Amino acid sequence: MITSVKNQQIKNWAKLKQRKYRKEQGLFIVEGEHLVEEALNSQWVLEAIVIEENFEPNFDLSNEKLEYVSDHVFSYLAQTKSPQGILAIVRIKSVTDYEKKRLLLLDSVQDPGNLGTMIRTADAAGFDAIILGEGTVDLYNDKVIRASQGSIFHIPIIQSSLETAVDQLKESGVAICASTLERAVPVQTIEWPEQVALIVGNEGSGVNQTLIEKSDLLVHIPIYGKAESLNVSIAAGIMMYQMQMN
Repeated sequence: MITSVKNQQIKNWAKLKQRKYRKEQGLFIVEGEHLVEEALNSQWVLEAIVIEENFEPNFDLSNEKLEYVSDHVFSYLAQTKSPQGILAIVRIKSVTDYEKKRLLLLDSVQDPGNLGTMIRTADAAGFDAIILGEGTVDLYNDKVIRASQGSIFHIPIIQSSLETAVDQLKESGVAICASTLERAVPVQTIEWPEQVALIVGNEGSGVNQTLIEKSDLLVHIPIYGKAESLNVSIAAGIMMYQMQMN
């Protein structure tokens, strides 16, 4: 059992709380029984499973590489206020191939809760992949992972320049649809193409104008009450399910 936070392995893992070191080491942390189990059942590689002393997991770990640590070492690694006693060190996986029928493109979405919720919703809605544009919050931020509820392990997620991605998708026959208020038609009136990518924008400024100009369709969600707008993750969810209805 590791009992000191000065242990070199522990110090390296603790650095994974910062984006810089996640990128440098190619690793990230998932915490709690549900997320660890989701990671185990996926095609992702787990470098180690860290278990707090006296914690008894509710699933079989007999074939896994386990590291037992003392209470204070686990608290040092954990990113939640009330840690569950188990976390995993997961290797970042690059995605090169994915289906292109229904895609979600995110332009500078900055709130980790919004990003995680949209990943979870895209997974639930049966989307093929998500592309994260520059300026979007780090995919491996702990709040993103928790909000995704494990969907990060179910759906291909690519990080790319959206301008480049949009050009490549159009060459592949994918129609580009941007969520915007200007010159847009109500989302429920669209006859959706067989292959389509939906771009959703930043919480404050929306979709970048360059991406709007590259788009084939411009859509919006009608507001029937007095609210000025919808939360971006709610809006994305409505549109994604609308896209799957035809």
